Amino acid sequence: MRPQDAVERALALSRADECVVIADEASTANLRWAGNTLTTNGVTRSNRLTVIALKHTGGGVAAGVVSRSAVGADGIEDLVRAAEADAAGNEPAEDAAPLVTADASANWDDEPAETGIGVFEGVAPALGEAFAAASAADRRLYGFANHELTSTFVGSSGGLRLRHDQPTGLLELNAKGAGGSAWTGVGTADFADVDVPALAADLSRRLGWGERRVDLPAGRYETVLPPSAVADLMIYLYWSAGAQDAQDGRTVFSAPGGGTRVGAKLASLPVTLSSDPAAPGLECAPFVIAHASSRESSVFDNGLALGRTDWIADGALTALTQTRHSAERTGLPLTPAVDNLTMTGPGGGASLEDMVARTERGLLLTCLWYIREVDSQSLLLTGLTRDGVYLVEGGEVVGAVNNFRFNESPVDLLSRLTEVGSTGPTLPREWSDYFTRAAMPALRVPDFNMSTVSQAS
Repeated sequence: MRPQDAVERALALSRADECVVIADEASTANLRWAGNTLTTNGVTRSNRLTVIALKHTGGGVAAGVVSRSAVGADGIEDLVRAAEADAAGNEPAEDAAPLVTADASANWDDEPAETGIGVFEGVAPALGEAFAAASAADRRLYGFANHELTSTFVGSSGGLRLRHDQPTGLLELNAKGAGGSAWTGVGTADFADVDVPALAADLSRRLGWGERRVDLPAGRYETVLPPSAVADLMIYLYWSAGAQDAQDGRTVFSAPGGGTRVGAKLASLPVTLSSDPAAPGLECAPFVIAHASSRESSVFDNGLALGRTDWIADGALTALTQTRHSAERTGLPLTPAVDNLTMTGPGGGASLEDMVARTERGLLLTCLWYIREVDSQSLLLTGLTRDGVYLVEGGEVVGAVNNFRFNESPVDLLSRLTEVGSTGPTLPREWSDYFTRAAMPALRVPDFNMSTVSQAS
């Protein structure tokens, strides 16, 4: 059964006062390689059907949500009844709001989008050439490429019929040799923009840097953070920017004495952190898709139109992620979360290479790993450096140093910026399983806190 037909069938079977149904149809293609050899490849398909049953009561509206995978035509009624039973047993939802109405998507009736192994036709030959070059240099390449295409159909008893086709791709490449290990990765919609020779050349250069080793103690160092590391930090900041938690005094975005810090200056330089469903190369769903309610999302908001939102503008906090319920509580504009993130600084930002060339003595990171929250009130994070930390002296990389554990708050880090580079698409290392659509600059921080030396390789 086609996913849009499953939506219509579930809505027709519903006995709830109101109903929202979400159908996700996904196909995935992948390549994996190890030791300069392709090891596996394959294609998979999956689907999920979510039914949101709404029951009007004297005290409001109760919601019941049930989601299941691989639901066939004969399983839809059981799913609908399960959602209705869930709603009957729940208290009225605090985030209850009228269901959204919108014009139907023009391509609602089209077949679901689908990917296949052919998406890698330009990547696979280039990988073969990279494997041969690595073998000749006594180095080994490891990694994987993954592409997923998900068609999501959202329908409601109120007439909502919206559809979005989301491509999500990434390639991660790791090199090992006498110079240790080095990592690089890219996010992509279709792999047409993935330059394997350039990625392999960058890894080769960094392995060359690593052939000289320098031991350094823990401490605060001037540090150039590349876009991937910046993405991991800013994505965590974004995930922590829920308006309801801020209003309740739980986060770094809570104002002393109550309310939120919207309007407060956060950054020492005029940086902007924004999301836009139409951002070129980072396109994502232009409407809310909420499979469940939480403090950051609401099933009642399914179908709400999304546009560009500046979370930080010219260094000041301008918005927090909102549902209609939290916007009513905070009195701030309705700004739901969007599935991409871009950071920009003043115009004319330098390249990463130019920033390194202007460094008298400091560290150049590759990426961050195993990031965990230490304190929500300051958004203090801890984690490890990985796959190459390099010492820069006199504008040149002179060798690789040991890894560190760091302790930093991305909010506090913004207040200490001394340089913001040019912005470009990047892949976060830590969060690539969850968030691939990001564009970030490199950042210079005068005193990044490397709290202890790490034995991690």
